[in-house]
Amino acid sequence: MTAQGLRALEEELAALEGEGRREMAERIATAREWGDLKENAEYHAAKNDQAHLETKIARLRERIAAAVLVDGTSGGEVVGFGSTVRVRDEEGTEHSWQIVSSHEAAPGQGRLSVESPVAVALLGRAVGEQVTVTLPKRKRAFTIVGLE
Repeated sequence: MTAQGLRALEEELAALEGEGRREMAERIATAREWGDLKENAEYHAAKNDQAHLETKIARLRERIAAAVLVDGTSGGEVVGFGSTVRVRDEEGTEHSWQIVSSHEAAPGQGRLSVESPVAVALLGRAVGEQVTVTLPKRKRAFTIVGLE
């Protein structure tokens, strides 16, 4: 995982443990005031949402604890994890993607999962090389024009 991805997970965890838990406690307290807890649908819904929140917090903690921080290979001679690679497709359009973990991937924001077909084809390749990627609808060819 990149340092940026780990930082995003830590920020999400902090928000859930702080604001998220505070909001959940307020919902439960409000629902308790509405009377008999046995037949209080709002109370049961809030408790159920609290369980989901705690599960999400536990999973984020596990991901953070298991994260292996990888220093990006920016400036290297070949595409690797953490690299930002510029490519030109067969139509002449240039794209710039950073190769990141699957948890950090956001193709619309220029971050490709290291497990994606395009990233797999690019890994280990150098500037000037051409790769062909088989995608669900068609094959696409890319030429690597730069590494950052």
